[in-house]
Amino acid sequence: MTIDPEPNRGALPTGAPSGQTPDAVWPRLFTFAEPASPFFLDCGVALSQVTIAYETWGQLNERRDNAILILTGFSADAHAARHTDAEDETPGWWDTMIGPGKSFDTDRWYVICSNVLGGCDGSTGPASTDPATGAPYGPAFPPVTIRDMVRAQRKLVDHLGVASLASIAGASLGGQQALEWLSTYPELIRSAIPIACSAKLTAQALAISEVSRAAILADPNFRGGDFYDGEPPARGLAVARMAAHMTYVSAESLEMEFGRTRTQTEAALQRGMNFDVQAHLRGEGQRFADRFDANTFLTLSLALEEFDLAHRASSLVAAFSGVRCPVQLISFTTDWLFPSHQLVQIHEALLKNGVDVRHDDVETPFGHDAFLTDWEKIAPIVARFLSRL
Repeated sequence: MTIDPEPNRGALPTGAPSGQTPDAVWPRLFTFAEPASPFFLDCGVALSQVTIAYETWGQLNERRDNAILILTGFSADAHAARHTDAEDETPGWWDTMIGPGKSFDTDRWYVICSNVLGGCDGSTGPASTDPATGAPYGPAFPPVTIRDMVRAQRKLVDHLGVASLASIAGASLGGQQALEWLSTYPELIRSAIPIACSAKLTAQALAISEVSRAAILADPNFRGGDFYDGEPPARGLAVARMAAHMTYVSAESLEMEFGRTRTQTEAALQRGMNFDVQAHLRGEGQRFADRFDANTFLTLSLALEEFDLAHRASSLVAAFSGVRCPVQLISFTTDWLFPSHQLVQIHEALLKNGVDVRHDDVETPFGHDAFLTDWEKIAPIVARFLSRL
């Protein structure tokens, strides 16, 4: 096992000496597996090399038991918070929650965040170089499951010298990973905070996922996934993100922010957009297409679709039979991607296993994205829960 200085995307830091990453450079890259001892995925395919991009904040204590693992959403990378002692002080996607004196208090906790296996921000995924060919995996990258992601994270946690995790926390895809951690490695966790997630997608969520994937597949630049030597399927990926973005917001939040305000931007008008909300949605799609990988989108969406804890374990109660730690569930009243009743089902399954579990259904107009935008409501819930540890 080594720290790999070579990232998978050009936007990540390069130039580190062989076998190490400078202290001021983030993310760091952990590489494991080799041809003689590969990492087997649930699909049966063996990866001869796996890299996980990660960042950390705070210090691991002498008992090696004060670590909290932050699990990322669909499009988030490992940069969950800024590093004030590093060269780059760019705010992270959960900057409001992680840091000295914040809910995930880095004066007390050693906080770890990793980009998922199958991602495109440093961790091994479809855009990574296949060691066997020297070219990007592309469509040849095997399907990964959320359990594969969690098993890779387990290797990272072991590599960092963590004896046990004080807590795990994540929202959306990160929340699914938190549930998988509870089911697969309950003995390593002393608490958990799954947010805005479920044990499986609803039929409506599956349908919208299909719309997103169809947009990518219909882009002529997709070329079956072999597009790395030419123009990427940016239009299809942008439309896919637009469809996905509509599941992250609520009717209330869109009405509050945009209503039927007409756009005053000449460029938007020339492109047939009459209202601000339309220009906003196009902008979301374009920004996403500029930074994300289309094959990665397909890989992660398939992992979300196939996640079904109850089916795999015969029941949701059985899936959580090994859980002994306290759990804090958080849902949002206007989240229709992962509606609150799905967290109620998880709450009931954990109660049947005698788990100390609490479910807070947060009143908010911001839909699924409330874990990012309405942080002032979830921050005290998280802080109160962690103060019990």
